[in-house]
Amino acid sequence: MISLIIGKKGSGKTKKMVDLVNETTSASKGNVVCIEKEPNLTFNVTNKARLLDTDYYGVSGVDKLYGFICGICAGNYDVTDIFIDATFRIVGRNYDQVAELLAKLEGVSKQNDVKFYLTLSEDKENLPIEMFKYAEVI
Repeated sequence: MISLIIGKKGSGKTKKMVDLVNETTSASKGNVVCIEKEPNLTFNVTNKARLLDTDYYGVSGVDKLYGFICGICAGNYDVTDIFIDATFRIVGRNYDQVAELLAKLEGVSKQNDVKFYLTLSEDKENLPIEMFKYAEVI
């Protein structure tokens, strides 16, 4: 399952995601991972969630993020949820590539029983319909 948290900058996407991370962590029977562009959420996300900074690992672009996520799933069989904040800042604003990423993540989700949550800083109307084939908006 893939869920998208969509809205313009300053609309509360990250706050909503942080609340979801904290709620999910308390209910999860496995590990919850939160991926961010820079270490901004250290004091907001519970220490029970694994917080990863893409800048620290040199992750930028769709392919690197996908590989990073596959590595997380391969190394930790008990990951239940992966949250990705500031998705466009990590992968860029090529909406077609992001739609392809969502299609790939759907496969990872099914194979590994992992739920994905991504924040997208844009109006829903400006995003291509292909993105919504694989993901629901929350």
